Amino acid sequence: MPAYRTHDGRQLELFRPVAGDVAARDARDLMSWPFFSLAKSRRVVPIDFRMGAVSIRVEATPEHGMATIWDADILIWAASQIVEARDNGLRTSRLMAATPYEILTFIGRTDSGLGYHRLKAALDRLQATTVATSIRQPAARWRHRFSWINEWKERLDDRRRPLGIELILPDWFYAGVMDETLVLTIDRAYFDLTGGLERWLYRLVRRHGGRQPGGWSFDLRHLHLKSGSLSPFKRFAFEIRAMVARQPLPGYRLSLASGSDGLQRLCFRPEDSDPHPPAGGRIRL
Repeated sequence: MPAYRTHDGRQLELFRPVAGDVAARDARDLMSWPFFSLAKSRRVVPIDFRMGAVSIRVEATPEHGMATIWDADILIWAASQIVEARDNGLRTSRLMAATPYEILTFIGRTDSGLGYHRLKAALDRLQATTVATSIRQPAARWRHRFSWINEWKERLDDRRRPLGIELILPDWFYAGVMDETLVLTIDRAYFDLTGGLERWLYRLVRRHGGRQPGGWSFDLRHLHLKSGSLSPFKRFAFEIRAMVARQPLPGYRLSLASGSDGLQRLCFRPEDSDPHPPAGGRIRL
């Protein structure tokens, strides 16, 4: 990768991962809104989401398909490394370097030939997926357009075995990670979640519920809209009910209830909180 300069002419310095045990951190904006496909099958249908002042348009290429919520694990790795370095007074950069082993082990994947092949496919989807959003823009008429990764390259030895990966993150993502109010620590058990919907729901619950002792609730129609899923509402509601039966989200308990408006609601609370939240405890996004 040649020397990379920002729009104002400054050259990016190469940032390498921080050694030691690093907490997993996620970007609040990515936890709140529908930026990724929740399906393991290839998606090329755009996400076109509007709610109030927020607009999001995510587009995919037929060759690679849309970046998935599993691909977003690479962004969680990047955010975790940047925040850890920042908090320890180290210089960070949008230009990052790591070995496949460092990335794969952090996100709970096997460091194997198949694991490396899937990592490269995920990097391709992150680069090929384009996003246009009004989030964090100074005026309602502005949109920031970017790809999740500006560019990436791999280094190989003489036998074409992988030595390392370099990648460049977009300004929009990096600026959010550098703002300590826009990052949350997540449970490492998140990486063990196998379903796209349960991964998305954990991030949403962690972002909006946090550790509120009384818990919160969402009506299912609202959740369906927020997910950006292509599944019809009946299928979505069926999968939510199945999750309530399984209780897969680390740190949270799920339940279903009927709201005063007659709509079915998904309620959630931290596992160590009062199981009887006060009436009306809910959040509307």
